[in-house]
Amino acid sequence: MPTDLNPSYPTPLYLTPFETGNQNQTTTWETCIPFYELLAARFPSVLRFFQIGVSDNGIPMHAGLVTPDGVFDREQLQREGRPVFFNNNGIHPGEPEGIDACMALVRDFCTQPERLAALGNTVFLFIPVYNVDGCLNRNDTSRVNQVGPESFGFRANGRNLDLNRDFVKCDTLAAQVFNRFFSEWSPDVMVDTHTSNGADYSYTMTLIHTQTDKLGGPLGTFLRETMVPAIYHDMEQRGWPTSPYVNPIKETPDDGIKHTLEVPRFSTGYAALHHTIGFMPETHMLKPFADRYSATRALVESVLGFTISHAAQIQAMRREAKLASSSIHHWPVHWKIDYARPTPTRFKGFKAVYSPSKLGNYMRLSYARNQPWEREIDFFDRCVEDVVVRAPRAYLIPQAWREVIERLQWNGVQMRRLESDQTLQVQTYRFQSVITRPDAYEGHMFHEDMTLSTQTETVQTRAGDWLVLLDQPNARFAVETLEPQAHDSFFRWGFFNSVLEKKENFSDYVFEDSAMEMLRDEPGLQAAFDQWKTQNPALISDQNAVLGFIFANGKRFEEPGWRRYPVFSLMTLPA
Repeated sequence: MPTDLNPSYPTPLYLTPFETGNQNQTTTWETCIPFYELLAARFPSVLRFFQIGVSDNGIPMHAGLVTPDGVFDREQLQREGRPVFFNNNGIHPGEPEGIDACMALVRDFCTQPERLAALGNTVFLFIPVYNVDGCLNRNDTSRVNQVGPESFGFRANGRNLDLNRDFVKCDTLAAQVFNRFFSEWSPDVMVDTHTSNGADYSYTMTLIHTQTDKLGGPLGTFLRETMVPAIYHDMEQRGWPTSPYVNPIKETPDDGIKHTLEVPRFSTGYAALHHTIGFMPETHMLKPFADRYSATRALVESVLGFTISHAAQIQAMRREAKLASSSIHHWPVHWKIDYARPTPTRFKGFKAVYSPSKLGNYMRLSYARNQPWEREIDFFDRCVEDVVVRAPRAYLIPQAWREVIERLQWNGVQMRRLESDQTLQVQTYRFQSVITRPDAYEGHMFHEDMTLSTQTETVQTRAGDWLVLLDQPNARFAVETLEPQAHDSFFRWGFFNSVLEKKENFSDYVFEDSAMEMLRDEPGLQAAFDQWKTQNPALISDQNAVLGFIFANGKRFEEPGWRRYPVFSLMTLPA
């Protein structure tokens, strides 16, 4: 531990481990936290540093708050309408440059009055290390494609889950802590720091931002036409030319790149659910760690500076977006890249070279850094609505689905409980088919696609069931998690899997006679059965398949809840 972390040591410098090392070292969690604790003790009118929860391994999670006037009470700051800039670090501790850059930035706020004064009315909120489990799982091998630092943390947390896939499903205690923290503070702008994988090119810094079409309205237009160009220009002036994140259309950037669909499982997509502008800087894995550190700090400072100078405008547009969301009649819940609207983008790349592999019988890709090129390429940065749903007046969630209810509450979604049993007419979804990933994805069997039918039904509700009215600022979060077709809906993540299971079954020797009666008595069943036999000739000799079809499609033994989505849409509100 550096000597200046000793509270009895009088140095005014408070150098970070990166600054005292060889420029290829990142701090450990054991050094990072005492560093902030010391600064908070020495500069109590500048920095408040506090615990916000614990990780899955029981490790304390911290956040910090810098204000230019010593006001740290969240409710007071919100009453005063203070802009909030949020810097999240260490979600992937093997990508640690943001951890080190934040330490230096906060130190400078504490020790340089002119930097602190430059915040104006804005507060600087930060999480020093989000994935504390991964940060403590230190190694020098897991980032096989990355140059430096000498040792670093691991990507996954204590449950071997990627926290940048967990913002909606919240399997981890860390994500649950983050959901509450983020919704309580409701930051105006967020920067979540990362390091990239992928192609080789000249840029040290590449940038992902909240998808502007999905963010929508004046806020989305402002981000696309004003904020992003200003940040790119400023980064150029700072000596760190920046490119959009390099996500190639084909194998190399030569054929164009596309914006990442920032769905809510990722930090920038999650931010959009709260009408927050989100940035995810991705420094280049093959550039020296010292350069990645400097570029990261520059990016955070650039976005912070823009936020400070445009805070009132950003806040006004966020208020407008929240108000507008409470009266939307049709919600887009699924998006796709718009390949009809490329944006020509100047790009500095390296020549792609293909040569025979020495390991196998194939051609390997490499990049010739001695053959750089610069030209315009297509950047597909726009997306279009793929699925749009009619907005109900409210959703009704039976109280039995408590895991879903909890996640809505953690994110500030306003709900009220029914005070009595009621019989209500609702709109329901029924699943005709569901296509699920063959392998586990972040601890779940993710539902990739589905076919739905919609119908009106009468359901019996219970006192204590939850009503989610969409006339509220957090309507977007409710819609994009409760509509099953949305990218990261609770249904897709498997929170309602039990409704896909039929709970009663048949004994073949008994049901054979009942099946004959059903084919005779139920209109349309015989025709459906004949069609099934035509389409599945190989199954006609399979007794279980034959009887299973009749059992599943007949009315006599129907289970009302089977394949029915248990979140109901109300087009009129109950009395």
